[in-house]
Amino acid sequence: MSGQLPARRAKERRDARLGLIATSVILLSVVGAYEVATDLGHFLDPLLFPGLSKTIPAIGPSLPKLLKGLESSMALLIPSYLLALTLGIAIGVATGMHRTMRIALLPLFRAASPIPPTMLVPYAIAILPTFWLSSAFIVFVAALWPVLMGTIHGVTLIEPRWIDNARCIGLKGWPLVRKVIVPAAMPSIFAGASMALIFGFILLTVAEMFGAKSGLGYFIQYHADFADYPKVIVGMVFLSVVIIATMAAFDRLEASMLHWTKNRWER
Repeated sequence: MSGQLPARRAKERRDARLGLIATSVILLSVVGAYEVATDLGHFLDPLLFPGLSKTIPAIGPSLPKLLKGLESSMALLIPSYLLALTLGIAIGVATGMHRTMRIALLPLFRAASPIPPTMLVPYAIAILPTFWLSSAFIVFVAALWPVLMGTIHGVTLIEPRWIDNARCIGLKGWPLVRKVIVPAAMPSIFAGASMALIFGFILLTVAEMFGAKSGLGYFIQYHADFADYPKVIVGMVFLSVVIIATMAAFDRLEASMLHWTKNRWER
């Protein structure tokens, strides 16, 4: 056992280096192909697809507004996502544990979850008092369903003998949920939470494009309205970098909390 840990860590570092190299090669290839299609070959419309000669100089002037927009976007995304995470796990655990609730609510959840949150935008704006609340509601709805359905799925797949064994040693109620139900369902919960975070970013950008005065989505839409496409591309790239960094941090959190599942993929 003592020799396995260094070997595993060495393998993880080697895989990380290979992944970084592969990602860098793909990224450079895409950037090179874009440059060939724009500044060098002029195959694409120069207005809609400005080359690097126009895009790179737009980074500096755009950065202060992008950082301010990032602060505004996170102030909208984080509370909406955390509320969806809390309610999704709580309702999902209760629904998954109780057969009567599952029979009554699961068809309703399956009927409501496919409705695109963007269809709720006019109703949210009409009913809620501020645009911030309307946007937060849309992001919340987008993030809620993956967490809720993932939690229900995870709870219902728990081996019944685990529950029986826990009850034999006196676990019930909240201790049973905290020590057995939630840890056993955690892989499915994290899968739903990861998808919810991606959906949250998508709907965050959409919500900020309509009526907002700040945020990354607002930045992109504002400059698109004035046909300032170098800054539009800078905004999209910046948003992509933010999403990649956020999901990388999420993956590290998941790996640390679900470390016992790693061996399944290393065989």
